[in-house]
Parts: sequence; C-alpha cells; structure tokens
Amino acid sequence: MQERMQPGLGMAGKAKAADTHASEFLTFRLGQESYGIEILKVQEIRGYETPTAIANAPAFIKGVINLRGVIVPILDLRIKFKLGQVSYDEFTVAIILNLAGRVVGVVVDAVSDVLTLSSEAIRPTPEFASATFDTKYITGLGTIDEQMIILLDIEKLMTGADMALVDGAVH
Repeated sequence: MQERMQPGLGMAGKAKAADTHASEFLTFRLGQESYGIEILKVQEIRGYETPTAIANAPAFIKGVINLRGVIVPILDLRIKFKLGQVSYDEFTVAIILNLAGRVVGVVVDAVSDVLTLSSEAIRPTPEFASATFDTKYITGLGTIDEQMIILLDIEKLMTGADMALVDGAVH
C-alpha cells in the first residue's frame, strides 16, 4: 500500500508538515511567570554553580564555566529581562543550550516540565504601542490548563546584537 503525499513534498516534506502541528517546549520559571523554549535547543540542565566572572561584561552575563572542556558563557535571564531581585537557591538551574553552533547557558529560577503544545494552543504575541517594550524575542503565548506560558525564540534572543554571544562574537 502506497502512502499519499502532497505533490512536490516527498516523504521528508510530509514528515515536516506533520511536525508543524505540535511542538515540544522546556518550561521554566522566571519570577512568577512561566516561559518555554524549544526542547531541540536544549543540550542539558545543570544545577547552578557560580561561574568565573569576566571583567567589563554586562550585568546579565554572570561569567563562564568549563563544561567538559568547553568554555560556556552563562547569562541570567532574570537580569536580562529586568525581573527584580535575583537570588540563587537550590532550585536555580542553568539550562545549557546549543544555538547556532555555540554552547550558551542561561540561569533560571526553576525548570518546570516538558510540554507538547499544539498549534491551536499557541496564540500570537500581542502588539504593544510602546517602543520601550520589546516583544521580538517572544514567539507566542501557550496555554495549558489555564496557565499561560511565554514562548521565547531563544536563538533570536541569544544572537541579538546586544548579546554579542553568537553573531559577531569575539573569539
């Protein structure tokens, strides 16, 4: 029995079309809010360890760690997003990401879960009139069981000009 394919897509295109209906996200907490990033960008989750500070780095760049021979910059998203008082406790973790061929770590309050969201469960980012509020790193708002999850385009965030980590990073 032969499967029906959309013209011009082939089997790989058919599988890709099916993938667009649901996506998996690693969810985590920053302050009182829940955020999600694509699970495919996550390399590993580690307990927080104090990184080695780098002189003259922006406040949100906490420093670097040596991860099995790879020097990994560690960023605190709570500071980057200006979410108030930052404290480190037993729930604080570093999510190690693989983005655009670079390994980067982000510090979050706690990791929650891995969720599968259908495209119907993801709403577009609302537009705001204020230019001081930047939503270009938000891909949408996911809802599950009455809980709203802010979905981040972590690669776009980390490759932004203000980060100087991936695109145009000094080696």
